[in-house]
Amino acid sequence: MRRDLMDILVCPVTKEPLELVVDEEEDGEILRGHLYSRSIDFKYPIEDGIPNLLPPEMHETEGD
Repeated sequence: MRRDLMDILVCPVTKEPLELVVDEEEDGEILRGHLYSRSIDFKYPIEDGIPNLLPPEMHETEGD
């Protein structure tokens, strides 16, 4: 994902801005990290450059 997407991405639940946390970046592309929604205290993962913005109840939990 590219940083300029942050201009349009919002939390799908609250529609509030998200905070970007980068774990791995290459050539300006964010490969791993998460988008944090402070209002619901939830981290939307970024894996292989793709943000997963499914609402929290649709994310798989450990043990599923």
